[in-house]
Amino acid sequence: MAAASRPHVARKRFGQHFLSDAGIIDAIVRAIDPRPGQPVVEIGPGLAALTQPLVERLGRLTVIELDRDLAARLRQHPQLEVIESDVLKVDFAQVAQALAAPKLRVVGNLPYNISTPILFHLLGHVQAIEDQHFMLQKEVIDRMVARPATAAYGRLSVMLQWRYAMEDVLFVPPDAFEPPPRVDSAVVRMVPLAEPPAVDVALLSELVQVAFSQRRKILRHALGAWLQARGFTGSFELQRRAEEVPVQEYVALAQALLPK
Repeated sequence: MAAASRPHVARKRFGQHFLSDAGIIDAIVRAIDPRPGQPVVEIGPGLAALTQPLVERLGRLTVIELDRDLAARLRQHPQLEVIESDVLKVDFAQVAQALAAPKLRVVGNLPYNISTPILFHLLGHVQAIEDQHFMLQKEVIDRMVARPATAAYGRLSVMLQWRYAMEDVLFVPPDAFEPPPRVDSAVVRMVPLAEPPAVDVALLSELVQVAFSQRRKILRHALGAWLQARGFTGSFELQRRAEEVPVQEYVALAQALLPK
């Protein structure tokens, strides 16, 4: 990549923390296991710490970068296709079509201040995605992979686990970044389920949001009233807290609420 005329200063409003630990970068690339010719899209490539080892293995790489200065730098790299955009406005199905690929592999060190919106945006494009590898705040990944009856289990756990198989694959300490964030990080692998249960996503999202709105109380209070207002006459154990209900029971309830 062509040398830049001046060093880039991390921008707080973009949540920029750049990977700088070579050992961690190598471990992330090994976890992703990119193969030549695969259609890979990197979100937030920044100073290309992860981008360069990826493109060396792939041959070509598509990157999504919001920061205008960084996008200009990245365009100097002959093997990169740069999409200068807010990732929340990117249609990943269209990107797959442009790359003549049935599905994309998506990777990135996600900006921690908007990581959850990005995850939900990608959920809406999951049909076009083969797998996802993301660096995130470790606390967020703990919530993503949490099991029922644990403090970390919540709306994010349910909304992602109904659609993905996920695992925490790597711990990343603050000193692996420049500037160091004030939190621990980790890398998560997300693989869309081949045969996910059919469900109205908007309805499931509303249901789960209501259930966890009063997570310290039993479900009879918030969710019970919500179900009653919808005329639900089926059976669902409401003498539990939201965190005690497994993902498949929330999905089954959302399915039961749809008109027959």
